[in-house]
Amino acid sequence: MSDEKKAGVLNGFREFLMRGNVVDLAVAVVIGAAFTSVVNSVVKGVINPLVGAFGTKDLEHYRSCLKGPCSVNDAGDAVSGIPILWGTVLSAVLTFLITAAVVYFLMVLPMSRYLARKAARERREAVQHAEAEAAEVALLREIRDVLVAQRG
Repeated sequence: MSDEKKAGVLNGFREFLMRGNVVDLAVAVVIGAAFTSVVNSVVKGVINPLVGAFGTKDLEHYRSCLKGPCSVNDAGDAVSGIPILWGTVLSAVLTFLITAAVVYFLMVLPMSRYLARKAARERREAVQHAEAEAAEVALLREIRDVLVAQRG
């Protein structure tokens, strides 16, 4: 590869990395990873014990057996039968719902309200600007008419 092509490729790569949306995406991934650990701890520390008040303390222990008697070895692997681990699925669904609710109520809803207020303010300013321009044009027309009347 020639030096010009290498420089062009490197410049293109640098421009790609410096785009705002790439940096925003990287920040979102880091925050999302940290947020996931918070949500997981809420599910394991609060939701699972609440559900455990009605049954086992951990949702992971909720399971059914599809075929025959299920037996599990010490490692947790099924030795006989076909276990359906619906507690794990329920835990994942609760984690997803909590994550979606927090993202919506703490990020999406406030941002949409902010953007709506900003758009309304910009519309008001545009209307005021248009009214000011219209008043200015009317004043200039009056001045023109007065000057034409004075000449004539």
